[in-house]
Amino acid sequence: MDFSFSAEDREFQREVRAWLDEAWPEPARERRARSALARISKAEQMRWQQKLAERGWAAPNWPVEHGGAGFTATQNYIFDLEMARAGAPRVLPFGITMVAPVIMKFGTEEQKRRFLPDILHSRVWWCQGYSEPGSGSDLASLRMKAEDKGDHYLVNGVKTWTTLAQHADWIFCLVRTSTEERRQLGISFLLIDMQSPGVTVKPIITLDQPVEGFQEINTVYFEDVEVPKANRIGEEGRGWTCAKYLLEFERGNAYSPALKQSLAGLEALAAAAPLIEDEDFTARLRDLEVQVLAMEFVELRILGALSAGQNVGPESSMLKTRGTELQQAVAELALELCGYYGFPLDQSTPLSEDLGPGFGPTHANGAAQYHFNTRKVSIYAGSNEIQRNIMAKLVLGL
Repeated sequence: MDFSFSAEDREFQREVRAWLDEAWPEPARERRARSALARISKAEQMRWQQKLAERGWAAPNWPVEHGGAGFTATQNYIFDLEMARAGAPRVLPFGITMVAPVIMKFGTEEQKRRFLPDILHSRVWWCQGYSEPGSGSDLASLRMKAEDKGDHYLVNGVKTWTTLAQHADWIFCLVRTSTEERRQLGISFLLIDMQSPGVTVKPIITLDQPVEGFQEINTVYFEDVEVPKANRIGEEGRGWTCAKYLLEFERGNAYSPALKQSLAGLEALAAAAPLIEDEDFTARLRDLEVQVLAMEFVELRILGALSAGQNVGPESSMLKTRGTELQQAVAELALELCGYYGFPLDQSTPLSEDLGPGFGPTHANGAAQYHFNTRKVSIYAGSNEIQRNIMAKLVLGL
């Protein structure tokens, strides 16, 4: 199998690299490089996504008729490689990568005209309302209720682990519109304005909470929230079909570009420290490099299928499972590289050269928080245990 890029692909790679060198200059890269978590504000994130939209690259996977970049599957992969190389912020997935494909496939023409342009140009911030207290991997057990009130639904319930909901303008939710013997048949897919009366967002404080106040996940409460029926995507009771389609996009990401960049950074840091002389550490580093390379070949094989017009399908579970496990392994190795300096949770320490020796290396700034943060990746979008069940049934036919 030939995995080499064509001359056209190489030219595209040079084009992307040149644009990123100008659009995401060195000062911005240095600032993000100071911490393993490297948070940016909502305003900065929105400006960056709008800059990508102006260039036509905010939505690589969208069809051209909806404003997509028109990338081939290979170009999309190259774009991810160059974004990782530059350390540029990834586009938040909830709008462009997750809810937008559902609207395109199952929404009405009016819904497409209403929602897609604002998503593409990052004029609105979206969040995801799937998990509930007691309903995570067993998502079909969700209980948030939407009662039919004629021209609208009356929504009551709770969603949890909702990433960046405190910033969101809209949330897409799975809700229960009927009680069926088969639980999946009573679920619908709703779009809800976060400014609606009755919506309350409360933070969940986690171990990776830095002192600067960054807060990531939340619980969202809905009390007698009126949602127009025009905000339902697809038929009533067919939300599970929308949910499965969306999860293909959430799980089917290319992990290897960012992982390769992270490992290259770890190797450079280890080479400047005595730890590179530790045979055990070096063996683990090389083993991870081999595993990431194998992951890359799987992603490239799937790219070939996408280029032929196929969907990712259940193989997205393979990408999600392996990719998240490798994310966690890289985070563990990074923390080991930091040694004792990885212990503090305070990521606000200035650059060590500004204060003189004794304050620790800057690469340790935030490493502990990053390690804690990656504990979640094998759980969200369906736990890896559930993904293995999917692969056994739908990929291996067991």
